[in-house]
Amino acid sequence: MKFIDPRIDFAFRKIFGDENAKDILISFLESLLQLEGERRIAELTILTPFLAPKIRDLKYSILDVRCRDHRGISYIVEMQIQRVAAFLKRIQYNAAKAYADQIAQGDAYPKLNQVIAITITDFVLFAGFDHCVSRHESCETITGQSYLQDIIHFFIELPKFDQSLEETDGIRDLWIYFIKYAGSLLEVPEKMQVAPFRHAFEIATHANMTKEEALLYDQAGIAVADARGAFEQGRLEGEQQGRQEGRQEGRQEEAAQLFLRLLRRKFDPLPAGTTAKVTAADLQQIELWSENVLFAHTLEDVFGS
Repeated sequence: MKFIDPRIDFAFRKIFGDENAKDILISFLESLLQLEGERRIAELTILTPFLAPKIRDLKYSILDVRCRDHRGISYIVEMQIQRVAAFLKRIQYNAAKAYADQIAQGDAYPKLNQVIAITITDFVLFAGFDHCVSRHESCETITGQSYLQDIIHFFIELPKFDQSLEETDGIRDLWIYFIKYAGSLLEVPEKMQVAPFRHAFEIATHANMTKEEALLYDQAGIAVADARGAFEQGRLEGEQQGRQEGRQEGRQEEAAQLFLRLLRRKFDPLPAGTTAKVTAADLQQIELWSENVLFAHTLEDVFGS
């Protein structure tokens, strides 16, 4: 049995954005946000339900899942497999826009409800800590009290999740395990043979996809591979350019040192200020001179051996 990889945005949207499988999204949200008792989600409206033909037509769309619960709280859930420019700024913009778009007129501020943005990354986003789930909200800097809670961000950094299936503790850990590893599993683990995980694996079964969905999933996978390839190529080219610049700087420094040694040989000791003048000279010009093999011999002829 083969399952689609939830880390690919198309697959994530198909699994967690299915209008007929709200139990999956509700379970994920409740476990992540630790909603219990009266705070549990009684009803959920998916604002961006999974529609394969629509996704195909939206070539440059961002495949997130947007929903609203019975209290009016809005959720934005996004899977990001590759780091992009201004990533954190885009996430904050999307959350702020979702917050502002709740009302049409400025006099309706009391109607604004909380927006919770949930971002799952397949790369390390915050190097300053090791835990894979983090919550970010505005706090007063002296007391540490949080008064501005209308926009809250949750992040799940998959590379930081290193638990085996046996080590998982609770529904939240199982969902993170599912997102990270489902694409490499060949069967549903016994520990996840319960609702709603069983339902999620059923939707994620590759054989249950339509031909169009399978095509779109393959295209999304190719796009991910291309993006990673472009990133790796850019990294390698950057490293190569860095090495070339390092070698060039080394040659410039070597030429400057040669010039100084020959000056010292001719004038011992050097006239006051000579070293400062030479070291502040245009090393690029010295580099151009030093590329001519006759330069060193010319200096030797001028200054003597």
